[in-house]
Amino acid sequence: MSENVQNRRGRPANEALGQTIVNAACELFEELGFRAATLDMVAQRAKISKLSIYKHFENKEALFGAAFAARCQQLIPQKLFEGVAGSADDQLMAAGSSLLRTLLRPEVRNVEAMVMADTPNQKSLSKLHYEAGPAHITAQIEGLLRQLHSKALLNVPDPFQSARLFAALFKGSDLAIIARFDEAKGSDDSEIESYCRSAVGMFIAAHRGNVDAGG
Repeated sequence: MSENVQNRRGRPANEALGQTIVNAACELFEELGFRAATLDMVAQRAKISKLSIYKHFENKEALFGAAFAARCQQLIPQKLFEGVAGSADDQLMAAGSSLLRTLLRPEVRNVEAMVMADTPNQKSLSKLHYEAGPAHITAQIEGLLRQLHSKALLNVPDPFQSARLFAALFKGSDLAIIARFDEAKGSDDSEIESYCRSAVGMFIAAHRGNVDAGG
């Protein structure tokens, strides 16, 4: 029994150390990029030994994957597409607005820029980027579209493909580019609302079929 107690007591400390490593890695990868940031730097930033990192992560690529996934969870939480109600228009507006506002955040743009700038490792990093970011978002949108389809609020025979199209409408917004040189316009509520309204309108028109999208 005492051994079980020790295991239960030890687990939080172990998880806390892993989180400390991930937090330090997040900061360094964003500041320096994947190639320039080293495990020695991560250990120094986390105030631990390099050996402690290897006890949690096999190599720098594994640590980057964990750090990137953690960053995406911070920036793109699960609840982004949950808890919305009303008509298809209302739910997609809530989801689209949340997604676009997330994509426009400087932290999100910085992480993406970090991945794209690291040419030697771009293939492997892009895969990690896709799995932790776009794939996660697409899965959340797909779940929402399945619900709308099952409730006959929209006609979505292929939720996965439609989820990709929905995400592309917001990922491709020119506000993401404008925000790089005009942060005020990129965060203007009226600009975001106008774009989201148009994008959602187009999406619903393409998925209305014989269903009244207003539900």
